[in-house]
Amino acid sequence: MRLGTTIVGLLASAGVVLAATLQQVSSFGSNPSSIQMYIYVPDKVAANPAIIVALHPCGGSSTQWYSGTKLPSYADSQGFIVIYPGTTKYSNCWDVNNAGSLTHGGSGDALGIISMVNYTLEKYSGDKTKVYVMGASSGAMMTNVMVGAYPDVFEAGAAYSGAAFACFAGSLAPPTPFGNNQTCAQGLQHTPEQWAQYVYNAYPGYTGRRPRMQVIHGLSDALVRPQCGYEQLKQWSAVLGVTNTKNNTGSSVAEGSQYTEMVYGDGTQLVGYFGQGVGHFAPPNESVMLKFFGLM
Repeated sequence: MRLGTTIVGLLASAGVVLAATLQQVSSFGSNPSSIQMYIYVPDKVAANPAIIVALHPCGGSSTQWYSGTKLPSYADSQGFIVIYPGTTKYSNCWDVNNAGSLTHGGSGDALGIISMVNYTLEKYSGDKTKVYVMGASSGAMMTNVMVGAYPDVFEAGAAYSGAAFACFAGSLAPPTPFGNNQTCAQGLQHTPEQWAQYVYNAYPGYTGRRPRMQVIHGLSDALVRPQCGYEQLKQWSAVLGVTNTKNNTGSSVAEGSQYTEMVYGDGTQLVGYFGQGVGHFAPPNESVMLKFFGLM
């Protein structure tokens, strides 16, 4: 032990950089559902860094999702911090159905994630105007939950194969692929105005800006049907007050030539990507997401 300490000290004194690693944080504030917090802070963190919350899919974990995207390498080059929450309940799926998580200042997984954000903002002097959230599958559903319930916290979100905010609201079955209530995942439909009202009800009286959204879905997704992607676009287009202005296909689509890009307004607030032959879940294209966030 003493030898190891000595070696570390010698490396530090010689100016050798020790590579950043994923670290677990055991105490970070209110955590009503006992979720886990992991964090990746690059060696060369920016002054007042941006923060991305990265939410793992069903059956996943913080450590798995850390290895599942290229976000750590982009954090190294761009200087932002990545928070990796983790849940072990509901077959490692997120709490997207209970009122606590669907209510601003409520409880559930959502409140624990907000505690992680606040902890990171304070500890690393993060930029409160540059907090983002992304996720896949259940993590994408939770991404919608976070931007819906906490519009005052997040600047933008990216949902890969998710479902609209409150799509699972009130379901008594676990929000998993094995639950006996699959109405949401099979493509539950509402009007844009009805979807928007769910968002407004999450934070009554809120009149501030709303987070921008990027929605990515596979057209061959048999687990979370493609209609779920379209329902998200209906919801956020109503909330953001933008309409579908054009669709792009082919090699000009940054997400990939197999995707159709659905642009809303001028494309800075809401964009959808739907991929031919893409199943569950649509793989993150980190550079496209980070450019949408404004971090590249």
